[in-house]
Amino acid sequence: MNRLATIGYESATQDAVISRLKAAGVEVVIDVRAIASSRRAGFSKTLLAASLAEAGVDYVHLRALGTPKPGRDAARKGRIAEMRAIFEDHLAEPAAQLELARATEIAGTRAAALLCYEADAGGCHRAVVAERIREALGCEIVDL
Repeated sequence: MNRLATIGYESATQDAVISRLKAAGVEVVIDVRAIASSRRAGFSKTLLAASLAEAGVDYVHLRALGTPKPGRDAARKGRIAEMRAIFEDHLAEPAAQLELARATEIAGTRAAALLCYEADAGGCHRAVVAERIREALGCEIVDL
């Protein structure tokens, strides 16, 4: 059975995240942030992609799989059900559907990890993306 990993970098260093990805055998990171920049050192798109490439891990940013601002705001306030509802509505949009199909294709052929900020996948929209991919592929989800 395929495995799909998810990982959040909220309280981790870039080195620690890359080490966890490598230990889990991840071949490609699928960044599901709407805005792939970060105040945390090493997690902005360009630097993260370069560091992952050095470690032998590919990087793909699927912006349309990011949470819209109202969803991010709800998550920050701990209103997870509201965030999930906002994100489910967002996933119905054509751009999100196309990128969900792309993420599913990648996860079906390579060892992949969905990356976002929150340490706890249960409070992050990446859990919704992972659930959709699991429905399509029947894969196991592993939160790193």
